[in-house]
Amino acid sequence: MAFRYAKLSLLRNLLVHAMKGIYRHIFQMDIHPTCNFSLSAKFDKTNPRGIHVGEYSYIAFDAAILTHDLTRGVRLHTRIGNNCFIGARSIVMPGITIGDGSIVGAGAVVTRDVPAYAIVAGNPAKVIRENAPTGRYGRLQDADETQRLQTSLNNLD
Repeated sequence: MAFRYAKLSLLRNLLVHAMKGIYRHIFQMDIHPTCNFSLSAKFDKTNPRGIHVGEYSYIAFDAAILTHDLTRGVRLHTRIGNNCFIGARSIVMPGITIGDGSIVGAGAVVTRDVPAYAIVAGNPAKVIRENAPTGRYGRLQDADETQRLQTSLNNLD
């Protein structure tokens, strides 16, 4: 079973690397080589040069990063900072800047700029926590401590 998982993980990583190459070289999106994303994440291809994703950021499944709005007739640059996490099925509207180390909750609709090290959620997205220190891929710095405590409590049972 572990061997099968390793094969699937390798295949997924190869597909993400290939998609990243297509986005960067053919569509000319500004996607940092260290960022990661789900294969079902949706990057706006109507204005692909308006996509900017920083280093060590992660975009989860079915998230949509938009750079154009045909109803208003605008094409804007959408920027995601370094060490960010964009939750599943969230939507980042055109022209939005998400600050470094920010976390966007699942299903959020981001209609305003997000300050650095903030956690936002909801429709429309609102700041629910500020100054939340994050590491690579938007992982909270105290997440390892929480996981270690949970594991030790489970072992007591």
